[in-house]
Amino acid sequence: MTLRRLAVFVAFLTLQFAAQADQPARFAAASSLQFVLPEILLAFQRKTGYAPRITYGSSGNFSRQISQGAPFELFLSADESYVAALVRQGLTVDSGRIYALGSIAAIAPKQANIRLTQDLSGFRSAIESGELKYFAIANPDHAPYGRAAREAMQSAGLWQAIQPHLVRGENASQAAQFAISGSSQGGIVPFGLTKSPAIATTSHVMLIPPSYYQPVRQRMVLMNEAGTIARQFFDFVGGPEAGEIFLRHGYRLPDSQDRHTQLTGNGTWTQPR
Repeated sequence: MTLRRLAVFVAFLTLQFAAQADQPARFAAASSLQFVLPEILLAFQRKTGYAPRITYGSSGNFSRQISQGAPFELFLSADESYVAALVRQGLTVDSGRIYALGSIAAIAPKQANIRLTQDLSGFRSAIESGELKYFAIANPDHAPYGRAAREAMQSAGLWQAIQPHLVRGENASQAAQFAISGSSQGGIVPFGLTKSPAIATTSHVMLIPPSYYQPVRQRMVLMNEAGTIARQFFDFVGGPEAGEIFLRHGYRLPDSQDRHTQLTGNGTWTQPR
């Protein structure tokens, strides 16, 4: 190879590496995080100068997409079961960690004139009076907050009565949009989403007691192809600065032991020794 050809080849490789470096890291995040994660991302960008690209959607759908080769480097799931599926397939660096515990809330548009109560009895009264026509939750078949909503209504003895009125969102964000629309009289959504101006200014909100449903254990995990930026963001999300932001948005934080649970060979979570 002549010196000229070698110089051209080196220049080509340099351009290729530069182009790859310009590509932002790609993260998949549960739709319930779309109001809290931008603030965390901004804090991360101020600290590091990096601005990863985040795609929001259903945790269940993301888990399937990653299994099929979707090029995400980091997955912030709304439920750890979807992380566990990827861990068992050998697609992740490790078992990841729990970064937050999610809560759910009942909401109703202010014009709906439905009484919100912690025991959800106001919705029963609205069903019996004919006031409640449509009620929104995320699809419990693949959305963790939808499962929590179903568990809460089962605990309140409302699940059968609410069936004819259910409108199922593809994810938690869509369920929240349905719940505050003019055609719906309420719903159950992630408490973190109720911090958005669209809900806070138009709807009444009531936090549902945690005894009504299993806690939503939100786990994140790095994919095998995760780069430096993804690893730095993973550590940042699990750190104290991000933790304060989660708390302001209505999430609870796991304790240090719960945060580092690991997946065993039989598919259950255990504490590291």
